Amino acid sequence: MAVELKQLIDAALAARGRAYAKYSNHPVGAAVLADDGNIYAGCNVENAAYPLGFCAEANAIGSMVMGQGKVIRHIVIAGPGEHLCTPCGGCRQQIREFAGKAGAPVTIVDREGTVLLETTSAALLPHSFGPENLS
Repeated sequence: MAVELKQLIDAALAARGRAYAKYSNHPVGAAVLADDGNIYAGCNVENAAYPLGFCAEANAIGSMVMGQGKVIRHIVIAGPGEHLCTPCGGCRQQIREFAGKAGAPVTIVDREGTVLLETTSAALLPHSFGPENLS
């Protein structure tokens, strides 16, 4: 396993450990490798008013933007169990915004950090809508 992927997995697992998931008991962590070479992490944050929560992927992307990263080069998502914890539709669209039409690698790991799926954001959201569709 490349050091870079291990660092991303470790960051996603650490972020999952900080999740605020008291309603669903489904903590998720995400880590983004950005074009600036930095790793940005995020966790899901739930709210008693359910629609007001935030997904781990969205929080990681927000951290990237705050850190002045512009492009997702790779994203790792760590779920709480042994099952696939893939991004929701909204997060797929947000990842697409910063990974571009061609996409970026997406790695899904279980609670121990074992890789369950390696795919791309383009495969997760085929025929996507992006900035170029607005011109």
